[in-house]
Amino acid sequence: MSSRKLTRSIVVGTAAIIVAGGSYGIVSATSSSGAAAASSSPSASSSSAASSPGPGGGGSNARSGPAAGGTTGTVSSMSTSGFTITTSAGQKVTVDEAAATTYQNGTSPATATAVTTGEPVLVLGTVSSTTITAAEVTVQPTGSGGSTTSSAARVIPFQRGASATSKQVGQIPANYSEGSGTIVSGTAANKATQAALAAYPGGVVDRVVKLSNGEYEVHYIGVNWPHHIFVDQDFTVVGAD
Repeated sequence: MSSRKLTRSIVVGTAAIIVAGGSYGIVSATSSSGAAAASSSPSASSSSAASSPGPGGGGSNARSGPAAGGTTGTVSSMSTSGFTITTSAGQKVTVDEAAATTYQNGTSPATATAVTTGEPVLVLGTVSSTTITAAEVTVQPTGSGGSTTSSAARVIPFQRGASATSKQVGQIPANYSEGSGTIVSGTAANKATQAALAAYPGGVVDRVVKLSNGEYEVHYIGVNWPHHIFVDQDFTVVGAD
């Protein structure tokens, strides 16, 4: 077992406190600064999607609780408790590893030592703002999911104070209403997250919502567009707004 993995078990309690405090700080700073373009929609009940930030929130929008999601990017730094990655849209994401975190290098099982600076990674886990408690880390991930959206569609990176981008690509579910649906986890959330990240790399998935028609709305932060990516029951991306 690497020294980084041993040290992690000693600091895990402290790391949990720091993450919680950091998330509170992000929310407080967001609510007081007024610099971001986001505006929050009314909160839904606990059984459906939690308060959903409006368009343009990017990396500074916040919501009511951690949920299953993830991101892709390049490892930019290492620490005793995890690592930091930078997405292709420039968003910095903190990844906290745990004793239960599993690792793959491509399609082969691996250990924490496979994660090194400069490596491309896919991280799936519990997301709170721009911090992920990793359940699965894949080094040098292969593409997953599919898309019927135009290959010319591009993620618009987050810029604080920039005007929100509003456009639709592909097919948006009929009668879709932001904030509706039920937050999901497990295999469905992981597959929807991977499909969205493959089609629109650069953002952070901070929740996956199952809609009444059986499709999924994947909520994106860390970018000015897209804000929502729609994935059908076969985990193929069909639209974005």
